[in-house]
Amino acid sequence: MATDSLQQTLRDHLAWWGLRHFTSDHEYFLWQRQQLSVEELNQLNSRAERKRTGDRVDEIAFYDLAAQPKTFPILYSQRYEYYEAIGLRTLAQLGKAQDILDFGCGIGVLTTFYARCFPDVNVVGIDRSAASIAIAQRKAKELGLRNLRFICLDVQTEPLSGSFDLVLTTHALLQAEQDPGIPSASWRTFDRVDDPSQQMAFEQRTGLAIRLDRLCQVLCPHGRMIVSEKTRQLARRVPFQRALASRGLQLVQPADPIQYRSIEEVVEDGPFYVLNKGNQATVTWDELPELDDGTLFNLNAMLGNSIDPNGPLYENHGPSAQVAWEELPEPRVTHELTREEPDGRQVHVELGLVDETHYLYCANTFDQRQLVMMEEARAALLEAYYQEILRGLP
Repeated sequence: MATDSLQQTLRDHLAWWGLRHFTSDHEYFLWQRQQLSVEELNQLNSRAERKRTGDRVDEIAFYDLAAQPKTFPILYSQRYEYYEAIGLRTLAQLGKAQDILDFGCGIGVLTTFYARCFPDVNVVGIDRSAASIAIAQRKAKELGLRNLRFICLDVQTEPLSGSFDLVLTTHALLQAEQDPGIPSASWRTFDRVDDPSQQMAFEQRTGLAIRLDRLCQVLCPHGRMIVSEKTRQLARRVPFQRALASRGLQLVQPADPIQYRSIEEVVEDGPFYVLNKGNQATVTWDELPELDDGTLFNLNAMLGNSIDPNGPLYENHGPSAQVAWEELPEPRVTHELTREEPDGRQVHVELGLVDETHYLYCANTFDQRQLVMMEEARAALLEAYYQEILRGLP
């Protein structure tokens, strides 16, 4: 089936679920207010805030509330383009599978799509939200899907059973969104030392260890796993990848960064991984940051450009800001501070000059980099910014 045809099939499926595609925040929130009362919205927002703490009970309570028949079409319409991005990529990998486990299936939007597209494949969806599973079971029955069943189970308290040649897990293994990950060796580098104690601590506090171990137990020899989590930040991506590799999971193809919109907001998730268990590695793991277009830096060319009176001469908030900072010709540092915070992160802030051009550079061990350059006439703005950063440090 052609890609355009598959995309239309998926959109028809999402429409059957009652999901709508919005590109305007105004239109979406107007629809939301028409469908839900103020009390219902306040309760949903309160649960969402408590969910961000990463507490298991609060997470389940949020998804139970989100699965209410009146609520889920409104809430999950925000994820419309996420379903497109993940659903079409995953569908392309299902052809050879016979027994599929969809871990963290939620209300089963994509699970039912896969089962519809491959009626001869056995599909099992698992989630720890009882309300979500109830919706999933009802919808599967309405669709007449005999190759699909749903189970309410929390792998943090119960083991899985069965054997699957393909395991799917997206936004379910690493839900601790507030966890910063593992810091780099210093603020000057993006490299992380191979420290088993740090790795173990990350896996334990995020719940990754037990979830991943139990999925690997039901993945048959030489089976495949499809994974995508919120690991865009290198500090989370590196320990996540190391957790996969340490359990014998190897890349089948280069990881594919995921980008989509949640209404108007551009969302950048971590990569989409297609993995094999037990096979010899053919693709190496990448632990480098994603460099942006600012990698090449030429001071003379920058100064030769017309100056925007409302902006700096140069500004870079990406990883390549470090490349530009390292290439500054004979910088003269006027002020700088480097210190280690109680949580173990190192922070460096630097103010200086290159000829008559003033610059400010910031870096820390959680991969944040920033370089801003201004002409002499606006140097006071950088000085004020430098002081503001110092006041804002913990």
